[in-house]
Amino acid sequence: MKCYFLCSSVLGASYEKSKDIHTLEKIKTIILVHGALSDASIWSGVIPLLESKGFRVVAVQLALTSLAEDIAITERALALEAGPVLLAGHWYGGVVITEAGNNPKVAGLVYVAALAPDRNESAVRSSMLFLPPIFFATSRLMDMAS
Repeated sequence: MKCYFLCSSVLGASYEKSKDIHTLEKIKTIILVHGALSDASIWSGVIPLLESKGFRVVAVQLALTSLAEDIAITERALALEAGPVLLAGHWYGGVVITEAGNNPKVAGLVYVAALAPDRNESAVRSSMLFLPPIFFATSRLMDMAS
């Protein structure tokens, strides 16, 4: 699996962990996955830019009821596409694309200010690296008060 930076791979030159530039050239579809505090409309400014570059762009609407359901929604969108496909996720969408990215149609993953958990790492654990300490103190106080 290749991981790309959005600015360099989707809108311009590529950065890749491997040297298979031919896979990037074959990508015709980009599936965009929003975060937990937004909906698919968050991509409305990005979609026309990508379409102007010749990509077919799909912004999935997550249910946000469970991680499993959100992965299933993304996998259904993948099933409708002829590969190879690039998945891009924002914030929580990064967790979703990490799991959905195991599909053989997926040529790469783009993390846009997103969580990119390691194998067997939860989204909560990943987010703890970036949240300020006051968040955890406030959460703990709220837990104690209830």
